Amino acid sequence: VQLQASGGGLVQAGGSLRLSCAASRREFNIRSKGWYRQAPGKQRELVARISSDGNTYYAESVKDRFTISKDIAKNTIDLQMNSLKPEDTSVYYCNLRTTSKDYWGQGTEVTVSN
Repeated sequence: VQLQASGGGLVQAGGSLRLSCAASRREFNIRSKGWYRQAPGKQRELVARISSDGNTYYAESVKDRFTISKDIAKNTIDLQMNSLKPEDTSVYYCNLRTTSKDYWGQGTEVTVSN
């Protein structure tokens, strides 16, 4: 499976962006779909995840600002990001986790200016 992420860009603090991740084909035995981010010099961290049963998880730093969703018809994983802060600046990666493998997108850069 190839994952293609899009939607990153430059936005002012308080603004919004919507990231989307399209999968090249449907996969089976999916455990979760999610978004991670990695800022320069920092480890990659989990931002949001949606499990196969529909349960969601959000990092504390993005709760009430970010919303993860999946569009089954389009086979995409979306991340709506509102009230963006400079500390949200990072490269965002989408992830598809199956029972046997992790798939990663190429990353899309988000820059939030003051």
